[in-house]
Amino acid sequence: MDNLEYERKHYASGANYVAGVDEVGRGPLAGPVVCCAVIMPKGQIIEGVTDSKKLSEKKRNVLAEEIRKTALAYNIFQIEADEIDKINILEAVKKCMTEAVLGLKIKPDVTLVDGVDTHLNINAEYVIKGDLKSYTIGCASILAKVYRDNLMVEYSKTYPGYSFEKHKGYGTKTHIDKIKEIGPCPLHRKTFIKNFWGQ
Repeated sequence: MDNLEYERKHYASGANYVAGVDEVGRGPLAGPVVCCAVIMPKGQIIEGVTDSKKLSEKKRNVLAEEIRKTALAYNIFQIEADEIDKINILEAVKKCMTEAVLGLKIKPDVTLVDGVDTHLNINAEYVIKGDLKSYTIGCASILAKVYRDNLMVEYSKTYPGYSFEKHKGYGTKTHIDKIKEIGPCPLHRKTFIKNFWGQ
C-alpha cells in the first residue's frame, strides 16, 4: 500500500506543510482521549510506520522516538474524563483534534484527519482508516498511542486498584469487575460506566 498518496497529492497542489492528526482513547472507560498532530519532512520516510494498533509495544516505542526526532513539529492534546462526560466523546474528539492542530508551531497548509468528516474548523481532508493509508496520520497515531499508554501506566501508580498499566482503561472483564467491586475513580468516564455502575 502506498501510504504517501495523500501527502503527494497535496504537495503537488502547492502545499509545503501537510499535517496528520489522529486520536487514541475514544473507547476506554477511563482516562483521557489523546490527539496528536504532526508535520513530517518531505522526502524523508521512517520505515515501519503504520496504524499504531498493528505494532508491538516495543516497535511503537522505537518508532515514536524516531518520529519525535524527525518531525518538523508535533503537538499532543488531551481531554479528561470529566469533560468527556460533559460534552460527549464525539465533541471531545473534535475539540481534541482541533486543539492538537492549532497548537503546532508550524501552521499546516492542510491536515489529513483520520476518520469520517467531523467538520473540524481547520483546512482538512478526512481519510477513513487514515492511520493505515497515510504515513503522516500513522506517525500521529504512534505518538498519541505511546503517550497515552505511558500516561495510563503513570496513573496506575496513583490509582493502583484497577490495573490501568495492563488494559490502559479499556473495558476488560478485570477492569469492569474492579469498578463493580471498589467503585470508580476520578479517571473514569461516568457516562461510559453507567450501565453497570448506576450509583
